[in-house]
Amino acid sequence: MEDQPITLLLQDFARGNNAALEQLAPLFYTELRKMANGFLRNERSGHTLQPTALVHEFYARTLGHEKPEYRSRAHFLRIAARAMRQILIDHARGKRSAKRGGAELKCSLDDALNIPVMPEPAIIAVDDALKELERQYPARAQLVEMRFFGGLTAEESAETLNMDVNKVRYELRVAQAWLQRELDRSTRTE
Repeated sequence: MEDQPITLLLQDFARGNNAALEQLAPLFYTELRKMANGFLRNERSGHTLQPTALVHEFYARTLGHEKPEYRSRAHFLRIAARAMRQILIDHARGKRSAKRGGAELKCSLDDALNIPVMPEPAIIAVDDALKELERQYPARAQLVEMRFFGGLTAEESAETLNMDVNKVRYELRVAQAWLQRELDRSTRTE
């Protein structure tokens, strides 16, 4: 996929040309669907959002809001990963608030990121820790988001961010350790 024509289309779309999205959608659909699969692979079975629905919700939210000035294909994919994560967080928070007395579940980072079913409270706890990581170390938070929520491999993340793959792996290990410490700390204080 050539980046320059895509970047021009993204910039047109950001300036309000919604017709550019019609040209962009087929170029990104496979990547966005793969990302959505990555987000949903840890959700409980029977989750009301399916990968296609998550991609469509992303497009709907993208059309309905002010668009950032997309700098490149990689920038668009980072924004897409963040938006999809937020859609799932909003969904989980909505479900939790709909239940009376829904107590938060305590879990480790490994449990939250690697178990086949991620309960809504667990994804919310991870999201809260990830927001703090982003506040302190934005690049590391972005890598975690791309890897564990977006399903991108270290190689794909390195390509998307134009980084050395060994640097990506190192930063992911450091970020995971930091997040685990934060989740452990929040468990001890509550």
